[in-house]
Amino acid sequence: MLLENIPILYSLDLIGTLVFAISGTLTAMDKRFDIFGAFVIAFITAVGGGTIRDILIGSQPVGWMQDLNYLAAIVLGVLLAYFMQRLIQYLRRTFFLFDTIGIGIFTVLGLQKTLTFGISPEIAILMGTVSAVFGGVLRDNLSNEIPLIFRKEVYATACLAGGILYVLLMKIGIPEQINTVVTILFIISIRILAVRFHWSLPVIQRRLK
Repeated sequence: MLLENIPILYSLDLIGTLVFAISGTLTAMDKRFDIFGAFVIAFITAVGGGTIRDILIGSQPVGWMQDLNYLAAIVLGVLLAYFMQRLIQYLRRTFFLFDTIGIGIFTVLGLQKTLTFGISPEIAILMGTVSAVFGGVLRDNLSNEIPLIFRKEVYATACLAGGILYVLLMKIGIPEQINTVVTILFIISIRILAVRFHWSLPVIQRRLK
């Protein structure tokens, strides 16, 4: 069962799209992009990861082209970011939580969708991570920033760990709905704990001779 078929997760998926669109718009505003540039960055942040996944696994047309609610969420995100900047800054912790929920949902959704195409679980784990984080990679690249997943912060690692957990639970026969919820909560927990306790990956440094 894909997440679109579970009403509450589908709703959270749209919320995640909205929040990622807001995140992209705020980045564009910080870089002083015009309104068209802001929409492009918001769009790429919100659906870029899922688009890359669908292209790689051969799912045509890509997901957002089949559901106009995603485009509506992106437009709403741009408008909210522009007209409610102060409120959004005040609620930044809430948006962090939504973003964290979003990467959990997008990871599982991407993984499940990849498995339905008969692709190996190992590749499905990677595709789940691509779904969750590569919109942010595209956003940061277009904004001339070092992508978050290439820095020390635990972000993509949480998605990879969640994907591995999902596949392990699937192999031992855990029901799909339970597996979905457990995996999403696992990814959310890792991300929150990593920020709370400043967990990070080691930085690779060049050794001088």
